[in-house]
Amino acid sequence: MAEVIRMPRMSDTMEEGNIVGWLKKEGDEVESGETIAEVETDKATMELDSYFDGYLLHIAVKEGIVPINGVIAVIGEKGEDWKAAIAAEDEAAPAAETTTDTPSVTPTPAEPAPAAPTPEPATATAAPPPSQNGSADSRVKASPLARSMAKEKGIDITAVQGSGEQGRVIKRDIENYQPTSAPAPSASAAQQNEKPAAANVVPFSFSGGESFEDTAVSQMRKVIARRLGESKFSAPHFYLTVEINMGKAVKTRVKLNEIAPVKLSFNDLVVKAAAVSLKQNPAVNSSWLGDKIRKNNHINIGVAVAVEDGLLVPVIKYADMKSLSQINVEVKELAGKAKIKKLQPDEMSGNTFTISNLGMFGIEEFTAIINPPDACILAIGGIIDKPIVNKKGKVVPGKMMKVTLSCDHRVVDGATGAKFLNTFKGILEDPVGMLI
Repeated sequence: MAEVIRMPRMSDTMEEGNIVGWLKKEGDEVESGETIAEVETDKATMELDSYFDGYLLHIAVKEGIVPINGVIAVIGEKGEDWKAAIAAEDEAAPAAETTTDTPSVTPTPAEPAPAAPTPEPATATAAPPPSQNGSADSRVKASPLARSMAKEKGIDITAVQGSGEQGRVIKRDIENYQPTSAPAPSASAAQQNEKPAAANVVPFSFSGGESFEDTAVSQMRKVIARRLGESKFSAPHFYLTVEINMGKAVKTRVKLNEIAPVKLSFNDLVVKAAAVSLKQNPAVNSSWLGDKIRKNNHINIGVAVAVEDGLLVPVIKYADMKSLSQINVEVKELAGKAKIKKLQPDEMSGNTFTISNLGMFGIEEFTAIINPPDACILAIGGIIDKPIVNKKGKVVPGKMMKVTLSCDHRVVDGATGAKFLNTFKGILEDPVGMLI
């Protein structure tokens, strides 16, 4: 019996998947556990594996967005009737039909419709304008890597001739692409016959004009908009800011890097200090669950990472139990995966607290939106050289860093948040405390 393959739910927040390419074509033999397609979810581009042995009898959607449980392929024995398999499933579970709600990006059918008859060309018709990376771009057969390279190089992918299977645009096509310059349009007869304007009339003209570019909302951006919108407008945020003297932390980092197996960053110190502070202030390490507040005994710190389409938050599990070197290696590895959209769902879940660090971008101070289900998020600014007054009353050079704690007032009160920040401040101003 042929098996109907439907779009699976690859993450807890996924509502639809975007098929970016098939690694098998119709008629190919498929083994259980073999990767057959690449699917973009709201968080990453992931591999879709087959759970069945057989042959890929039918590809329902070559590229495009498919809702959860939508039919994408059929696998079975050679010669089986794949249409009957789909019809049988539809009869057994009519609720599975989800194709009536057409998504904004139209999927490319496996078998193209018959071409419409070519109309007689009208006289003096103008050539169509080049693609502006709109819907035509989404229908071009291209690998995810080729699309990414084209975007980085500013190449209109619709103008690239693909050399891959069935005309698919691949990496070497982008590398070897040479744009052709279009010939300058000649003046029309009407323009040539126009009389020049009177000498005393100076017409107003400019070469600019209104222009814009529409970009389709990615799966990741849709979820960011929905989740952070829900957080901002449902959780009553309040904010606490402190300024931390990072002078000793700077010196400690230099000494640690003389003996550490990896080069430690200030962000590693921040993650470790936050983990130790959460251990001492467990009320901040909590979650709002609607009808109850969960105080987490484990400390899993999410570290926000900026990626091309938005923001991903890989999670450092049991951060309080890990050394600075372990935190450094894990953050680098997860951040690298995030930037190429290869994070797995378990690497982005289970957070009990989140850190967002924009100090490396020159940001001195900012506030962050809470990352559900956490009760708090800590926004880290840059280390700024500025004059400060020491304990002896003298003005001396200082290295100061502002941090802001965003709190969900349903879980954390002002005094609770203040105690956490004072602990965090004390640890970074005397970093020996995090090493005990």
